[in-house]
Amino acid sequence: ENAGELMSVAHSLSQPADSYVNDPNLEMMWAMKAYQHAEIYFNLICSVDPKFLKLTREDDQIYTEFRKQFRDLKIDILDPEKLKSEAAKLQWRPFCLQFETLIEDFNYGTLLRLDCSRDYVEENTIFATRIQFFAIEIARNREGYNTVVYERSTKAKAANVDDKIIEVSTNLEEPLDQPAALANTAHS
Repeated sequence: ENAGELMSVAHSLSQPADSYVNDPNLEMMWAMKAYQHAEIYFNLICSVDPKFLKLTREDDQIYTEFRKQFRDLKIDILDPEKLKSEAAKLQWRPFCLQFETLIEDFNYGTLLRLDCSRDYVEENTIFATRIQFFAIEIARNREGYNTVVYERSTKAKAANVDDKIIEVSTNLEEPLDQPAALANTAHS
């Protein structure tokens, strides 16, 4: 059954774009893949200091071009209009197209957080192209905006470890119950 579904999806994906209809199965598969990508990325910035992350082999070029073309774009809390308005699309299009041959699936749909200090939740997520995601997240990493997520995660993990240490040390301070059989043999 799964092989048949995969063949059907492969066949659908090989069709010209104008033959697509809104197939709920394809939309669900895309949504699942986009969510998995978002979840993996968020877990990554929670686990590794984002200042040291390298998302692609082209990070330097992406960052340089992004800040050259979007010098004043506020990236800590994105304004959706700066990505989605007609004026924004005209500005983003040439930026994105320059990476067409450098970044695989550069125009693939991804999920992007609006407020980089928060998790991927519905009200904090916007649809963007993969190259927009890379440009903004590389800039957030290099400019220190994603550090708040890493630090919060690190503090939470440390607090959790501290709680476990306190729990263990508290348990060790309590007298151990000696089984009756051992207690009786100790006095004989």
